[in-house]
Amino acid sequence: MNTKTNQSVNVGVDTGKFQLDIYIRPLDIFFTVSNDEKGIKEAIKIIKQHAPGRIIIEATGRLEMPFIIACANANFPFVVANPIHIKRFAGAIGQRAKTDKLDAQLIAHYGEAIQPKLSQLKPDTMQAMSDLVARRNQLLVMQTMEKNRLQILPKELVMTIKPILTVFKNQITKIENKIVALIESCPDYQAKNCILQSMKGIGKIASASIISNLPELGYMTNKQASALVGVAPMNRESGRYKGLRKIQGGRHQVRTVLYMAMMSAIQSNPVFKETYQRLVAAGKPKKVAIIACIRKMVVILNSMLRDGVMWEAPKATN
Repeated sequence: MNTKTNQSVNVGVDTGKFQLDIYIRPLDIFFTVSNDEKGIKEAIKIIKQHAPGRIIIEATGRLEMPFIIACANANFPFVVANPIHIKRFAGAIGQRAKTDKLDAQLIAHYGEAIQPKLSQLKPDTMQAMSDLVARRNQLLVMQTMEKNRLQILPKELVMTIKPILTVFKNQITKIENKIVALIESCPDYQAKNCILQSMKGIGKIASASIISNLPELGYMTNKQASALVGVAPMNRESGRYKGLRKIQGGRHQVRTVLYMAMMSAIQSNPVFKETYQRLVAAGKPKKVAIIACIRKMVVILNSMLRDGVMWEAPKATN
């Protein structure tokens, strides 16, 4: 609490790849630090002097994580704010101009006016999630390498690889179970998990994969979400040449999990079943139809997480 104004101190943090722009309201203090260990340490030291009631940082999904962990370690009350909510707030108060300082001011103002719910994420939980996801990805890479070798080795050496693949499969399953247990033990993750699994076709593993590998979901536009998963078709044009539009890039681990989830969804979820059947009937190859359904799934999940709403299938019309 700021004794001079009898107002709670709200700190707005605008996240950049290389820097953090920070505004302390209502004290009218603005400063910029580098988004690295040294800069974050400096920011924590300055913020601590003013006894913040709430620190609001705009989410990117990844760039803000070191600062959030530092806030949690310092026992600061913090909020990871959805950029779309902040943009709507800017529209409500008529703010159109954009500068680093104005963005940080806007985030602090949003915190003071809206008073969003404080995050309950703990640094050890965030670190554990990060470590588990990193280890799962490492195991998946090694598993893929061994599977590729399986295709080229002579038959007499195949049995030297199969036991290793069994070990990888078991270890990946153990890691996935730990991720699921971690999600179920954390209120912030639980809320996301509940929303994701309300959609038919999204099970525990798919939900855990989205939460751990795609933390940006719900904080971006639908187009950005599709591109990040790697299910947005890219144009292939040069001069008079016009090639087929293909997907590329993105986070293949999530895409693979969502591909499997969609195989279930087109059987159990009427929305995706209808979309898939319509595309196939129109002459689309089955794999293309599935990717289009995944893109639709990502867009819907992004909107659900953004607005904090459960899945609700469209009602049939007479």
